Amino acid sequence: MPVATHPRRLAAALALLVAAAAGCAPQDDTDAAKPPTSPAEKAAACTKGRLATQAAGKLTVGTDKPAYAPWFLGDDPASGKGFESAVAYAVADRLGYARSEVLWRTVPFNTSVAPGAKKFDFDINQISISDERRRAVDFSSGYYEVRQAVIALKNSDAAKATTVAGLRHARIGAQVGTTSLDVLNDVIKPDREPAVFQKNDYAKTALKNGQVDAIVVDLPTAFSITSAEVPEARIVGQFDPKAAKGEAQGKPEQFGLVLDKGSRITGCVSYAVDALREDGTLARLEKRWLSDTAGAPVLT
Repeated sequence: MPVATHPRRLAAALALLVAAAAGCAPQDDTDAAKPPTSPAEKAAACTKGRLATQAAGKLTVGTDKPAYAPWFLGDDPASGKGFESAVAYAVADRLGYARSEVLWRTVPFNTSVAPGAKKFDFDINQISISDERRRAVDFSSGYYEVRQAVIALKNSDAAKATTVAGLRHARIGAQVGTTSLDVLNDVIKPDREPAVFQKNDYAKTALKNGQVDAIVVDLPTAFSITSAEVPEARIVGQFDPKAAKGEAQGKPEQFGLVLDKGSRITGCVSYAVDALREDGTLARLEKRWLSDTAGAPVLT
């Protein structure tokens, strides 16, 4: 006799089907899993054992190479020295990952914000949050409010500029795909075609060799370049923090951690960044690793 028609076996099979259906049936709305909202709920949900990371029990962090000062020191992201290296480890710690459980991966700047699956859990590389980039990737909450600045060779006319208009005739460059280039194009609006570089290293070399009169970079990088790398250059000035293209509702430009579009850990990474801001950790790290911005005049 076929199994399906045997009375006892049929009853058992029906019981199993009912049990399975109960386990898979949609829950009533009142019982459905809801995203954590309170700090305690977020802390419980955002722990190492519950995060869907690239490697089980590890947190994979991406950044470009070379890794520039003052964001990373000695071109060594894993050292914990430099603002962004320290922030990455602070985020990891907040999520329950020991320093030995953080894996670093080299990811070119433009690759990190391009569409497509990522090979990191988050990327930290002075990447400004913008609506345009949000179409391809997720961002955490902002971890640093940044200003853009111009540095110029001391013997150039650009070095004497006190206004944006005073820079329009200069030969100026910036790294491709950055808000520095946006400020160059949309705020300075130079008379001649800007010089565009694949990396800030190339921009610095061009400045040092006199191929350009000035370059646009973020302000902490400007302090680092003029103090140690290109001492024959000086900071001409900084821009209003709302000057960069892509600002949402007039908010200042902010760096955010980049995640895969739709990443299941975006909320938890933002929770960690927010917690570090609230307890003063981000402010302490900024004070330790980044130069005071008061020494650079604002270009109008």
